[in-house]
Formats: sequence, structure tokens, C-alpha cells
Amino acid sequence: MRRGFVGVVGLLAIVLLTGCQGSPKHPAAALGGSVSHAVTAGSRTAAWVITDSRMAGPADLAGYTDHVSVTSGEPFRLFVSSSDGNFTVRAFRLDWYDGTGAKLVWTSSVVPGVTQPPPTLTPLRMITTNWKPSLTVPTKGWLPGAYVLLLRAANGKEKYVPIVVRSESARDAVLIVDAVNTEEAYNAWGGYSLYHGPRSVAAHRSLEVTFDRPYDDGGARGLLNYAAPVIQEAEQSGVRLAYATSADLDADPGLLAGARGIVFGGHDEYWTLAMRNAVTNARDHGTNLAFLGANSVFWRVRYAPSRLGARRIMIGYKDARLDPVKNQPVTTVRWRSNPFADPENSLTGMLYECFPAVGAFTVRDPGFFLFAGTGARAGTAYPGLIGDEADRAYPIPGTPANLQVVAHSPTTCGPTHHTYSDASYYTAPSGAGVFDTGSIEWVRALAGPDPKAGVGPAAVAFARTVTLNVFRALASGPLGRTHPAHGDLSRLHESPSTASGTGGVVGKLPAPVDLHVKA
Repeated sequence: MRRGFVGVVGLLAIVLLTGCQGSPKHPAAALGGSVSHAVTAGSRTAAWVITDSRMAGPADLAGYTDHVSVTSGEPFRLFVSSSDGNFTVRAFRLDWYDGTGAKLVWTSSVVPGVTQPPPTLTPLRMITTNWKPSLTVPTKGWLPGAYVLLLRAANGKEKYVPIVVRSESARDAVLIVDAVNTEEAYNAWGGYSLYHGPRSVAAHRSLEVTFDRPYDDGGARGLLNYAAPVIQEAEQSGVRLAYATSADLDADPGLLAGARGIVFGGHDEYWTLAMRNAVTNARDHGTNLAFLGANSVFWRVRYAPSRLGARRIMIGYKDARLDPVKNQPVTTVRWRSNPFADPENSLTGMLYECFPAVGAFTVRDPGFFLFAGTGARAGTAYPGLIGDEADRAYPIPGTPANLQVVAHSPTTCGPTHHTYSDASYYTAPSGAGVFDTGSIEWVRALAGPDPKAGVGPAAVAFARTVTLNVFRALASGPLGRTHPAHGDLSRLHESPSTASGTGGVVGKLPAPVDLHVKA
């Protein structure tokens, strides 16, 4: 993701949806149908939405928690620095809630505001803090889900802190995963991220990052951009849901036992070895998967503990020559790179293709079961639904033999590179089905039309209907039993010399075209 924090209009587009309510949960509904939405941004402001005028400055009000997730009833500590005076905390659970988008579940008393010590920079260029806890937050009675803590200072300025109340088990549910690894990789609070250092210089980037610091911008950019729109749709689907984070999949692979499906949002780029093993094992035992974005499973990372606990530091050298852990399955490189290369296509079905991607999502197989109720025909195109990163299917080692390409969209990456973005589906021997939309813009479109991105009402309606179909289908059990995939990838590569990045030789691993510095 390269776009900045979701502004008030984008947030209102998420929360001002109208239609049927999905809570409490019910058994999986029949596949098909859609939820009626009317995006009327600006008609009212939900209590949890931070308007631009109330957004606190980056150093004025900020906070973080000592856990990325907790179970219901497990307290956590909140660390806050406030030069804007005393503050209060309100906890909101993201859901449908009759179109308000979130429900208030807890409010603190007034907390003394103090300016905490400035962050420090480690030899590996990791920004970290040594703050004192400001308060302990109880979670008794909190339902599993994604939450934002809304900090409000005495002067009215506000900032978010995200937290997930994870499910103790995903059995018989569809699990939504909050991609905290990717959110932290892009987090530049304090001036450093896994992408760059001060003045956006890539050579000065961090080699490891920590959850022991606030998130930049509004404080919950990744959650609001790439998970909140999915949650809004899912909670209306009638499907039994469960919640977890990337770190939870690494810590407790047993969480996935018996899950009907696992859903990854718009941008889930950073995976540990244990996380990938857990998800692959779940697929191989019949759990369906859906990747509702692009660029998934691209970078391999590993964790280390901080003073606050396990899995608080994420290591990402991104270069085997730099990483002191040499020639190991956990060496931090691209998943498609040595050592122990295991390209993402063996799990997602496709490869990350390029950035910045622009195109119209173009339907290739209108009879595909997840397109039911959309009215799409062969060649129907939805402008703006491809962006700003894209995936593509290739007939190379690791690609499932029965991969079915259901959309094949002409795409440009930068001013001169022309390629395709695909949406794909395959079924594993276990019966599990795996769907990949192939576009980051997919999830953002769920929030409503975006004229700047060229996403109109038709694209929004299509993405919403398909996403609801996805949740209801995943919940029905192993999709291969009723919807086996029919491999047709070879027909797209009758002229291998035109395949992007292959050098005219099918079987070689294509290199992504990425005009953003992903060093």
C-alpha cells in the first residue's frame, strides 16, 4: 500500500453503509445475494471517526499497547505520550452496528497526560521507546474482533491505537486476519520503517522494527485501510467469524484447527515461516483461503522478543548477505529468493507482479461461482478496481496445476510497462478452495466509490457482492467438494514471449516490476 491514512471521507464511506445487519452471527447463508449499501459520506459523523481538524500531531498525542492481541477478559497496558494535556480513552469495536461502523464498549476515566521520553535508535536502526504505562485496560465482556482505542486530549485532539481481541479458536468459523506484520513494516513513526529512514532514504531503513512504539499518521492506518472494509462486509454476511493477527498465527497454529476459512485483507505482505506453515497446513486439512488483496506472502520475516514480551520485534534484513542468520529457512529475504526459496504462488496461486498498477478488473469467467449475482459477462470491466499493486498467474513451478484464472485484466505499471493482473481460484487435494483477487484496490473499493482512484459505483457493487459470496462460500466447508477448480492457465500463455518478466521463457520466475523502492 502506498496511499496515506484513510481520511474522514474514506472512513465515513466505511461507516455510513445501510443494509441488513450481520450480528448476532447465524449459520452460513446460501451463496449469492448482496447487501444494499448507500454511501453518503458527510451526512453524519460517527463518534469514533477522527476528523481532520481533530487529528493530533505526530508528537503531540500517540500511544501503543503491550500486546497486538489479547483474549476476551485479558487486560493490557496502554502507553501514551501526550503534550496536549490529560486524556481519555474510549474503546470501539469495528462491526456493522446499523451503519455506525463501530460500537463503544469501554471508556476510561481522565488519565494524566505526560510527555514520555523521546524514542531511541538502535544500531540496527530500529526506533523503539522506553515509556511508562499510562493505564491498564480491562477487556471483560469484549467480543472477539478488531478494536480502535480513541485517545482524546483535553484540547480535543485525537489519535487511534489499534488492538485485536482474538478468538480462542477458529473452529467452524471464518477467520479474519489483521496483517499487523505489514502494518508495522510500513510504520514510519520516529522516522524509520523497513522501507526508509529520514528523508525517505532507503539505504538508511530499519533492519528490524518493533511494536513497542505508536503507529504513524492517524495511528491505525493499516487496520482502517485493509481490514475495516472487510469486517464491514463480513459482519453483514451472517457467517460465524473469528479474529486473529499475523502474530497469533505464528504463536498458535492450533488456532486454525477446524476453521472453515481464513481471509487475508488488502495487504498481507510480511509472513514468518511458522505463519506460512500454519496456513498451508490448514489448507491441506480442508480450510478454505481467500486473499482479498495482492502482494501477499512476499517478504519472509522473523520475530524476536522485546522488554515487553515475545514477538514484539520483527526482523527484516531483506538481503541474505546482511542477515546474520545465514542459509536458514528463516533468513529474511523474499519468499521467492534463496535461501530456501518458496515463491508465494504455491499458496496464493499467483505471483506479485507490479507497482504502481492501474487497470480495470476484467471478467474472464462470468460463470465462476463467486461472481454469482453480479450480472457480469465475459469481458465486463470495472475501472479502477486494479491498483495499486497487482498479482499475476504464471505457468511455473509451484503454481497449482488446476489454477483457474477467472479475471484477466490489462494493467499498466508506471508509464511504460504493460502487463496483466489476474484473479484466480484453485482447489487443493484436501478439498480446500483458494481465491485471490489479485488487486490491493479490491478492499478499498468495499468502502465506497473513490473518484480519485477511478473506482465507480459499479466496481463497488461488484466487489461487495463477490466479497459476500466469498464469506458465505468459505463458511460452507471445503469448496473443492462442490466447486472443483478447472485449470485453464495454459490458454493465457500460448505466446510465452509476451509473458511479463519471463524473458520469453516459461518456467523461469518472473521478476516484479516495482517502481517503489522495496529494498
